[in-house]
Amino acid sequence: MATTNGSTFKIILGSSSIARRQILAEMGYEFTVMIADIDEKEIRREKPEDLVMALAEAKADAILSRLQHTSQFEEDAHATLLITADTVVVYEGIVREKPSSKEEAREFIKGYSGGQAAVVGSVLVTNLKTGKRRGGWERAEVYFYNIPDDIIDILIEEAVTLNSAGGLMLEHPLTSPFVEAVVGTTDTVMGLPKALTEKVIMEAL
Repeated sequence: MATTNGSTFKIILGSSSIARRQILAEMGYEFTVMIADIDEKEIRREKPEDLVMALAEAKADAILSRLQHTSQFEEDAHATLLITADTVVVYEGIVREKPSSKEEAREFIKGYSGGQAAVVGSVLVTNLKTGKRRGGWERAEVYFYNIPDDIIDILIEEAVTLNSAGGLMLEHPLTSPFVEAVVGTTDTVMGLPKALTEKVIMEAL
């Protein structure tokens, strides 16, 4: 249970991302986790901002469908808020999602070396009691120092980059020393902008 401004509610985080779980816990919330089983490649939008919102909505719809077909969701006196999110990287105007292979991940990271990338992240909160849905997106720019090939090799071999949008995992101890600057918030890059999340939680209650 969580309480904000006198409202008591439950939270379901609709994400398998460890970083999102960490950020939501840092915000002081207790929550359960459900994972949306969707084919993200089937959802296409031209603008990255539209894409991350559409993906967050598709994740929410998939989880809602599962909840309605199982006994996991019971009528409760308190509201239950479902939080879904999505993140993409934009590099030289091209949207990058999770790399499909180690080769693609290597190509992505080599491109960032000595350069920059933008990260666009969405948050969507669905109130399961009222059906109210509120969301938004944020953008951050990340500037990199040159990343040595041996560091890239280790990152690729660990395969952690395959689970991150654009192969970009800022919080990884091998990556962080090569981040020159972040214009925007680090939690946006990690997948869950804190201030935006608080705002849409309040709006959805």
